[in-house]
Amino acid sequence: MKAKIHPKWYPEARVHCACGNTFIAGSTVPEIAVEICSSCHPLFTGQQKFVDTAGRVDKFNQRVASARKKQEEAAERKARKERKTAESAL
Repeated sequence: MKAKIHPKWYPEARVHCACGNTFIAGSTVPEIAVEICSSCHPLFTGQQKFVDTAGRVDKFNQRVASARKKQEEAAERKARKERKTAESAL
């Protein structure tokens, strides 16, 4: 094994999560900041969180509502046109 090529090992490095949880793990850096850990990850907690970045869920819901509205308007126009042709046929 070559000397002086390996990074320093910290057997008691502190890990800080965004949820407030802290724990100790081995690492090559003395402190680690993470956004998600086993205490707040949905896989381990069983709770699902929706992360809505840039309002994407709202944008999707607006597109769906807009498409439904267009379909309803088209169906209404078609029904009016059919009624009008039926009345003119009489």
